[in-house]
Amino acid sequence: MAKNKTTENNLSIVNFLNGVEEKTKRDDSFELCKIMNKATGFEPKMWGTAIIGFGTYHYKYDSGREGDAPLVGFSPRKDALALYFSSEFKDRDELLNKFGKHKTGKACVYIKKLADIDQTILEIMIKNSVNHIQNLYP
Repeated sequence: MAKNKTTENNLSIVNFLNGVEEKTKRDDSFELCKIMNKATGFEPKMWGTAIIGFGTYHYKYDSGREGDAPLVGFSPRKDALALYFSSEFKDRDELLNKFGKHKTGKACVYIKKLADIDQTILEIMIKNSVNHIQNLYP
């Protein structure tokens, strides 16, 4: 079975975020680190070369594939800040309706900047996603 390419490592988060060219995205990324740290109680860690994750869990699918992943995380991508949550968590749709300007993928929520969203809702989404994952993978 192939190994995951995106694994927790000791790369510098500060160096990574200081390399984000757009000032607003760089500043928002540092603020997201604070928000996610406060909401989860976990210190930020680099996952691969472009994802900042908080906490970790071990998953195992029915297919036999297994690995480790961050409970929540984010990545300052070229077009948006990608927020990584569980694809299902308590009140997900209701919270997203109140969240502010965003786009969604299966488990990702994309925002342009923190000023576009309700940060109180963000904190609830982080906590609900972490709780869901920890209940699914105790």
